[in-house]
Amino acid sequence: MNISCNALLRALCLALLSNLAGCAASAPQTPYPAFLQVEELPDIFIAELPGVRAKQLAGDPRTRRSSNRILLPADWQFTTGASPGKSVEIFVLEGEIVLGDLTLGPGGYAYIPPGSTGLRMKTSRGASLLYFLDDADPDAVIQTPLILSSDLVSWTPLSESPNDIGLSAKELRADPGSGARTWLMKIDPFASQSWQQSSTTREGYLVAGTYRGSECVNGEAVTGEYVAGGYFYRIPRAVYGGLDAASGDGAIWFLRAPEKESLQTLSGCTPVQTE
Repeated sequence: MNISCNALLRALCLALLSNLAGCAASAPQTPYPAFLQVEELPDIFIAELPGVRAKQLAGDPRTRRSSNRILLPADWQFTTGASPGKSVEIFVLEGEIVLGDLTLGPGGYAYIPPGSTGLRMKTSRGASLLYFLDDADPDAVIQTPLILSSDLVSWTPLSESPNDIGLSAKELRADPGSGARTWLMKIDPFASQSWQQSSTTREGYLVAGTYRGSECVNGEAVTGEYVAGGYFYRIPRAVYGGLDAASGDGAIWFLRAPEKESLQTLSGCTPVQTE
């Protein structure tokens, strides 16, 4: 699941994502997809999941790696779509699914590692899911399915820094080998945030609430609004956050990073190389 180290692959990802970004003409302009609203993206077909309605958020057509939001119709059943060379990650947004012998409602999470033939998946009343298909990572340690309800995971303060008050996280997956991580982040109303720079790719989907976010582009802050269903895909070394980043009524983000991530806190919006 290494999508940040290969420059050619990253270029292909960005080319595809730039086309998707064109669907949201009102979004502020950034050198990578941000401020997207998923409902504005076109529907696509996913071969691994026949009969579902899908919105592709990111992906690489060469390898079939993809990030999607999918809508399962009532009385749908098939499998998770896993294959020997791919991992599958699922997060339930709305509705209810049965995965194997376990029932997952909103906030339900599952990771199916490469090498699995997948699990039986079905829904009686329909469901909306985040669905991620990723390349096998040779450094990954998690080799068995991981299925849980995020309701059973406690919120932990994200930082003790006075510059990041009101931020907390729920860890859903943290692979000690590859460093790949999936988590929920809660932003309390009007929580303060510092400018930050990440060492790797990070993507996020706004599960609940509203959020005003800022991206630092050529030394200038570009600020836009997200509502539930908003999405971003930041490339490595992108700078984001700042005093204008806030949520008036609170927000919950679903976030992913494909490898070990290091964060650097910055004093302000400063020009950085993002390619």
